[in-house]
Amino acid sequence: MKAAISRINDLEIPLCLFFNSINRRRLINPTFRLISRLGDGVFWYTLMALLPLLYGMAGVKASLNMGLTAMLGLLLYKLMKSATRRPRPYAYSRCVQQGNVALDQFSFPSGHTLHAVSFATVLVHYFPEWWVIAVPFTALVGLSRLILGLHYPSDVLIGALIGYLLAANSLLLFNPPAL
Repeated sequence: MKAAISRINDLEIPLCLFFNSINRRRLINPTFRLISRLGDGVFWYTLMALLPLLYGMAGVKASLNMGLTAMLGLLLYKLMKSATRRPRPYAYSRCVQQGNVALDQFSFPSGHTLHAVSFATVLVHYFPEWWVIAVPFTALVGLSRLILGLHYPSDVLIGALIGYLLAANSLLLFNPPAL
């Protein structure tokens, strides 16, 4: 498994370097560090607390759905990180500069992206008007992980796919189709 991960890393390092080179521009690092920090959960958990105040019981249902999805996502991505033990790009290649402190040692999959996509998917399902904020913010969270040298493109793509699948399935659980 380790040899396969090394081969994949070698293929992705040029893309990592491309995204990471953006981080060397003035004001980019602080901006994407802030986006990444908000993507840690600050933005989403604040929104989950506000939804019941803004939408009543519909907001409670959406927040509970987001919370369930978050717990499942956390469990799944921690299991995957410990199973794959993929080193972060900056740990694999000295050419990639670490632009922010990593929350843990391994990169696969991107938990920030997984959670951002799952939260945004659930949020927009319940309240479609939020797409204007949720979709661009989610894209920036994923991009921040690449620019800051914390993830490979495949970490972000797989994190997004897992996040979407978790959200879609949790929506089915919370909103079963009528028979």
